[in-house]
Amino acid sequence: MTNDGPHRLDVAIGQRIRERRRSLGLSQQDLAEVLGVSFQQVQKYERGANRVSFSRLVEIGGALKCRLGDLAEGLDPDRAPKEIEQVNALMTADGALEMLEAYAALPSNALRRAVLHHTRTLNSVLGGTDPESR
Repeated sequence: MTNDGPHRLDVAIGQRIRERRRSLGLSQQDLAEVLGVSFQQVQKYERGANRVSFSRLVEIGGALKCRLGDLAEGLDPDRAPKEIEQVNALMTADGALEMLEAYAALPSNALRRAVLHHTRTLNSVLGGTDPESR
């Protein structure tokens, strides 16, 4: 933890754990039982409040049927903290993870582009701002 709260990489790895757990349809309690910890401990890992040791991360990867690289892929210690904070903030919106999972499951890039265009148009019509215009 830093003086300002959990380290951004601890939060990011926790987010990856949460995403993978949810994509498998596991509850925090399910994961906790496999790991031999309380569901509160899983909550702390997912929030980044408690750091995940390497050995525990290996156990989590096994429980989530994925490689360590799958959980850590793309995490860059030099990446701007604001970018990670923005993604984490966006993911707290109701339905954000479900929307992202549905979007990623679309079978083609053309469909994903169409959904993105439709969503931006809808946002614009409703008086929101287009994220591309920032």
